[in-house]
Amino acid sequence: GHTIAEQLVKERLSACVTVSAASQSFYWWQGKISNEKEHILFIKTKTTLFTDLEKKIEEIHPYEVPEIVALPFLEGSTKYLNWIEKETKD
Repeated sequence: GHTIAEQLVKERLSACVTVSAASQSFYWWQGKISNEKEHILFIKTKTTLFTDLEKKIEEIHPYEVPEIVALPFLEGSTKYLNWIEKETKD
């Protein structure tokens, strides 16, 4: 998780990435139940960068099918949202 987080910030695809402590995920993969320790990344970026962000994660993530989902912001402080805009690429 840390490698991906650092790369996304370095390339300005994200203003900030918060990496959670490791958690255990259970899921179906290739016909059987698997489980792995995983980190949840909270990636703060602009909607317009989602496609580039998705491509970069797929390029560097070890999973064949990494979980990449976007959750809507309902509200945010103007200062924080302006900061995200300033610290990510156009």
